[in-house]
Amino acid sequence: MTENPIIWQPDTERLKKTAMYRFMKKRSFDTYDDLYQWSIDEPVEFWQALCDFCEVRFSKSADEVLIQPGDMTTAKWFSGSELNFAEHLLRHSGDRAAIVFCGENGARSELSFEELRQAVAGIAQALRSAGVVKGDRVAGFLPNCPEAIIAMLATTGIGAIWSSCSPDFGINGIVDRFGQIKPRVLFCADGYFYKGKRHDCLESVKGVLEAIDSIECTVIAAFASRDFRIDDIRAAVRWQDFAIKDATLEFTQVEFDHPLYIMYSSGTTGIPKCIVHGVGGTLLQHLKEHVLHLDIGGGDRLFYFTTCGWMMWNWLVSGLASGATIILYDGSPFFDDGRVLWKMAEDEKLTVFGTSAKYISALQKAGLRPKDEFKLADLRAVLSTGSPLAPESFDYVYDAISEDVQLASISGGTDIISCFATGNPILPVRRGELQCIALGMAVEIFDEHGESIRNEDGELVCTRAFPSMPVGFWNDPDNAKYHAAYFERFPGVWAHGDYAEITNRGGMLIHGRSDAVLNPGGVRIGTAEIYRQVEKLDEILESIAIAQNWDDDVRVVLFVVLRDGIELDEDLKQKIRKVIRDNTTPRHVPAKIIAVPEIPRTISGKIVELAVRSAVHGEEVKNTDALANPGALEYFRDLAELAVE
Repeated sequence: MTENPIIWQPDTERLKKTAMYRFMKKRSFDTYDDLYQWSIDEPVEFWQALCDFCEVRFSKSADEVLIQPGDMTTAKWFSGSELNFAEHLLRHSGDRAAIVFCGENGARSELSFEELRQAVAGIAQALRSAGVVKGDRVAGFLPNCPEAIIAMLATTGIGAIWSSCSPDFGINGIVDRFGQIKPRVLFCADGYFYKGKRHDCLESVKGVLEAIDSIECTVIAAFASRDFRIDDIRAAVRWQDFAIKDATLEFTQVEFDHPLYIMYSSGTTGIPKCIVHGVGGTLLQHLKEHVLHLDIGGGDRLFYFTTCGWMMWNWLVSGLASGATIILYDGSPFFDDGRVLWKMAEDEKLTVFGTSAKYISALQKAGLRPKDEFKLADLRAVLSTGSPLAPESFDYVYDAISEDVQLASISGGTDIISCFATGNPILPVRRGELQCIALGMAVEIFDEHGESIRNEDGELVCTRAFPSMPVGFWNDPDNAKYHAAYFERFPGVWAHGDYAEITNRGGMLIHGRSDAVLNPGGVRIGTAEIYRQVEKLDEILESIAIAQNWDDDVRVVLFVVLRDGIELDEDLKQKIRKVIRDNTTPRHVPAKIIAVPEIPRTISGKIVELAVRSAVHGEEVKNTDALANPGALEYFRDLAELAVE
């Protein structure tokens, strides 16, 4: 492979101040490679050492750190221990800012650590008074605002389970998710702002309440307006009327693997799978990544552009446990000609700026040079995830944003609520390359025969247990769906679905998803969610969606089979886009819609997204013998419409 040149590395003084360096020397290792290998070979020692270093507080100590009677699917971590997630995120106090909120419309608010603790106490006590107990589900349909964090901390503080979606989800998308987990309480907002417009949420809330009868209480925060009606919304109460004044902050202690979050798969083969993540595993992974891999601490001001529907929101909020100030932004990242986030970075003196690879690419194409317009002297790290960061984008960051930042392209996912490959403040940054495999993650690349390879493309796998493996899937009592999702390809080994390679230096290159999940701008989109909406239309017989490589990212392309006599004119295209946007999210809306006479299928009748994607990209389609109509693939080759914007 071509050598990726070093484009940044920490000086000795900076390196020796990092928590990673101190942790490494505390264990008497001289290199990260040695530290990493120890973390894999001695997992009991490593994870206990991490707990000690990050001051994890167990109200009840573990009987054993790791019980692993069989393969990695049977592992049990910190057996017998008890702790509380919210207690760790709220362990800091005082007048220093815990949360700063910045809105697209210019709104700004701030909560100190002490104010945050009081706000959480009031909502937690209100939830208890409403009858919510350990193990109950509480849902959030909220913008990226302080109320979302407060509600999550209150929920997890009493041992209940939190799940959230962003307000750009349509009714069907919300019901497909929350309807499975049957929440008792729904937190929502009256509306939100995006691209200079106010968008109402309350009509969607009414639709959700009609479909989900388990919701006993609907708590509405004033976000877009102070003037809205709630008397026509079932079991509705305003946020300020729900919260109990002068409440005492109390934490319910729970088991290490007690459910903390319910997150959702992309919904490729049906309604989204409900991925359950545990309290202890989530906390340990996030502390490891924040404290060691990104050197985040009490003096940091941490920002990640995200919504409450993406796992990076959960990841961001965990920064409170390290004492960082969390900066929230809600709105379009391209507001004010793409300058809004960099004006915020200057005003809020951000030290860590997180975003997507697509955003960085868009800035580059727009010709914006943040360092020429804004004072970014405090910025020391730029994080990127969601899709592979192109080598040219590495160049752009160091040329147009700052020549002295740790650029950490990170990769993991909702499935593990953390990273397999991430940044490292004591290692150099190489062009186009993720710096390292994360501590404690036994990541390898397998070829199609299950053999470990290096410097070659293959399947990203993890061969040993790690604490943030899902507790399981909701409504999957025998773990059949869970095992099928990750352990069918290579029995007993986690197959993540990424196509990647590990270099001889221990860095990683991600080449994209290896399955049919669409991933434009780093947002996971399931094709089934699109199909369910498109095929409601009388004009459409069936459809298939793929991700086309485009502009260092991918774009969604939808192919449709029309009824006889129907033409795919602009009116029908707009109708298709509207039904998708109204019932899913704007990110599901295809960039291109093309009519085809036939869709290829397997002999058993299943449509084949990956084969279509290969045909679109001019690649060989293997094993066409498995197709009932292989000739249909020719309809997808050399399409002139897919060669242009």
